[in-house]
Amino acid sequence: MPNAFDVLTQRGLVENTTDESAIRKMLDQPPVTFYVGFDPTADSLHVGHLLPIIAMAHLQRAGHRPIAIVGGGTGMIGDPSGKTELRLMLDPEQIDRNLAAQKKQLERFLDFGPDGARMLNNADWLAELNYIEFLRDVGVHFTVNRMLAAECFKQRWEKGLTFLEFNYMLLQAYDFLHLYRTEGCTLQVGGNDQWGNILAGTDLIRRADGGEAHGMVVPLLLTASGQKMGKTEGGALWLDAEKTTPHDFYQYWRNIADADVEKCLRMLTFLPLEEVRELTSVEPGPALNESKRRLAIEMTKLVHGGEIAEQADAAAAALFGGNGGEPATESIPTLRVGSDRLDDGVGILDALTELELCGSKSEARRLVQQGGAYVNDERVASIERTLGADDLDGGHILVRAGKKKHGRVVMSEGTEGERSK
Repeated sequence: MPNAFDVLTQRGLVENTTDESAIRKMLDQPPVTFYVGFDPTADSLHVGHLLPIIAMAHLQRAGHRPIAIVGGGTGMIGDPSGKTELRLMLDPEQIDRNLAAQKKQLERFLDFGPDGARMLNNADWLAELNYIEFLRDVGVHFTVNRMLAAECFKQRWEKGLTFLEFNYMLLQAYDFLHLYRTEGCTLQVGGNDQWGNILAGTDLIRRADGGEAHGMVVPLLLTASGQKMGKTEGGALWLDAEKTTPHDFYQYWRNIADADVEKCLRMLTFLPLEEVRELTSVEPGPALNESKRRLAIEMTKLVHGGEIAEQADAAAAALFGGNGGEPATESIPTLRVGSDRLDDGVGILDALTELELCGSKSEARRLVQQGGAYVNDERVASIERTLGADDLDGGHILVRAGKKKHGRVVMSEGTEGERSK
């Protein structure tokens, strides 16, 4: 079996390490216990979390033992890394709900069976700390000068760094020390914004216990133009189907820029690298579009499962041509209207808002006026446009907002105005 570090490197999943040769040697002798921390401030992970999760999965497949740490303790403080303002404070009940939701999502990538991955809540040990003892045992190993030099703190100077947040680095470093002592954990993996915190942990283990531990960070997931990937008009691209529908999730990957296809297939999927090269060593056009389709299927399968991925792919084929079949109602936002309403005509502004393709009628009005609304792939010229029985094509009327948001209106005997996903 190839060394897991080499696998991660070949896929572009390693940006920095505390000691490359030591980590490669360590990973030559599985099992190595490693951990990744997750912010508990939302009830869903998003695309920005995927690279650390994919790295965890590669390491587990190579025989190593992952620990997912959810910050029930540190989440009550808030990580200042990458933030210009103080994070919202969450109560323990909300954090517990978020942790349960995140674990369900991680279970799609990691094996939590016997002797498999574990999920731990750092509140279990941080909440019991005696502050005076903590300062004596942990704080003594940190200098203020060194902490202030950390990039995560530099970004907060203009807004003001609270003493509450200043403790965060010590607490995360203590997490690593605690896991080193209780779980034999010798490697921390994280996003590149965690580099300073990871270094603090490895240094604390050396100073407090004379032990050796290492850290590794993955890069940010960026587009070829340098923008954060996973950002949409509606905000983050969530892994929760209620926050980002499987159809919208599929369409995001199906519509990425040509320059990003190879990177996404290599970094975010588990396809063999030879297959990735075959899929992306083609000229732009139909062949590369097929590679984008493969990416969209693989990503949707990873996050939502194979059946949902097939539905999203079939729905996209129905929308854009290719199979002549009915779109899958589970994947495409669908507005079901009675025959009477369809005879009277459904206003385009109503259709756009009821399908939730636009957040309000004023937003829908602007979309139409700017030429971004389509019915059956024909641009809507007026806000007075209505959808009627004459617009039915194959039993439905396709409505599009911009390039990526799609929905359909169908005539139904069910509840008028009912919307489904």
